[in-house]
Amino acid sequence: MQQLLLDLLPENPPSLANFVPGTNAEALAALANWLAPECPEHSLLLWGETGSGKTHLLHASGARYFDAARTPDLQETATLGTAASRVAVDNVEALSETGQIALFNLFNRLRAAGGHLLTAASQPPQHLILREDLRTRLGYGLVFRLTTLTDGEKLTALAAQADSRALRLPAGALNYLLARAPRDMRHLMAVLVALDRYSLEHKRPITLPLLREVLQHPPY
Repeated sequence: MQQLLLDLLPENPPSLANFVPGTNAEALAALANWLAPECPEHSLLLWGETGSGKTHLLHASGARYFDAARTPDLQETATLGTAASRVAVDNVEALSETGQIALFNLFNRLRAAGGHLLTAASQPPQHLILREDLRTRLGYGLVFRLTTLTDGEKLTALAAQADSRALRLPAGALNYLLARAPRDMRHLMAVLVALDRYSLEHKRPITLPLLREVLQHPPY
């Protein structure tokens, strides 16, 4: 079961199309416009709390992705040539002093080469504890806040996904799922896909006990 779920997770890689916007429609549209080749803006920063979809959108951008929470020094960016025209850096608040210098230099190199920098943080630029020259540069470009989906918005999105797969869910199944699974939409959607496949493979109707079986062997 665990391997089944692990196999399912990459089925729908992050894209702008499968991002559930909720109240973030303006930010989503702005990102789509920013990704257009003719957009003159050099940088865009997305900020918001965990679970608001920042990482999803950074991956969906198609940019070369770096996560400062995993590599706070950003040493790999020093070797990026001008061919890397679009770079995304997640969790910039986690940058070390060395990483802040690396991002500052990357910002300047990309701007000089006509490239683009997409960043994400938990707070707006003016509240980030970073060196001043980097913080102000991140604030020069476009800045948009992302908010987390409400439970109602998540349930609506899950119901739409279930309908698109023609899943017959028992009453209360989605509320049960929302209360017991990781609350980010990628995992919630992956559980629905796993539930569909598991039901078909075992020739069993979808019931709450079947959903419970799937949730007892998560890939998280």
